[in-house]
Amino acid sequence: MTITISNQDYWDLFQEANITHQEESEVLDVTWKYPAVLGQGYRREIELQPGLNLRVEDYQLHKNLICKGDEHQHPIQYGFLLAGNFKSREDNISPGQNWFCGCGLEQSCIAQQSAQSRMLQVNVHIAPQLCQSFITKPRGEISPELRHLFREPSQEYYYRYGQVTTEMQLALQQILRCPYQGVTKKVYLESKVLEILALMLEQEIELQRGKVCPLSLKHDDLDRIHQAKKILLQRLDNPPSLIELARQVGLNDYTLKRGFRQVFGKTVFSYLHDYRLEQAQQLLARSEMKVTEIAGVIGFDSRSYFAAAFRKKFGMGPKAYQMRYKNSG
Repeated sequence: MTITISNQDYWDLFQEANITHQEESEVLDVTWKYPAVLGQGYRREIELQPGLNLRVEDYQLHKNLICKGDEHQHPIQYGFLLAGNFKSREDNISPGQNWFCGCGLEQSCIAQQSAQSRMLQVNVHIAPQLCQSFITKPRGEISPELRHLFREPSQEYYYRYGQVTTEMQLALQQILRCPYQGVTKKVYLESKVLEILALMLEQEIELQRGKVCPLSLKHDDLDRIHQAKKILLQRLDNPPSLIELARQVGLNDYTLKRGFRQVFGKTVFSYLHDYRLEQAQQLLARSEMKVTEIAGVIGFDSRSYFAAAFRKKFGMGPKAYQMRYKNSG
């Protein structure tokens, strides 16, 4: 069964549901309990500064849901789907995808959400003037590749979908696991939101310059590319060659190479390299393993190469990182 509801009625249900306010002098952080009639979970809204808002939604519906939106003015927005699936207009959005929206007029539209799985998404809304202050050049100009983000109220807004890169994923996890409170939380979250904005802007500039093609892969190819990533991460210590990996998932090596970069923003082995280092970072912080053991577990044969790669990515060697983390605990 499917529930069909207007956006206004949808938000009215939130108003009627139990609301827990967590307000501090430095940051407004409000958690809304998801309406029990629709599902369970929460919607969290954090105002980092006037015109800059972070929203985290984590919930599961009881039944499929269709929301009908009215025409309205759209802010600058970027967001990420980390779990679940939904359909907006005619686009099917799956985990690992992001969206980037400019300001302007949004026509009435329909969004469909499935009750089959948990939904987890992160959204950032930015007032157009504030966003312009972040990206305007010294002479007051906006780069030609970004001007389309700022349209007149009567013009239809710009939007596109893309793929979450490794760098974006890391920053998103840091947002979701923010360990701080008060003003420290505000500064930390704002820094991560702006870090991701920089990554989204770079992705947009490359797209506009034709360096990155919009998503055009077949659904079956996308499934095979995600399967290739899964195989790759299961074999950290002994990864297959590109040709072997392509053969295992039923693609030719060119399609896998091109598609993997399009989906994940990196070549196959750049992705593997960064993932290994991120796993090493977690092991150094959370385990009692020696640096040499960690290097072997994640697939580095040479400790010196591992140390150099870790230092390049994180700004310090693995041993120094491990000691600093233990001392801070």
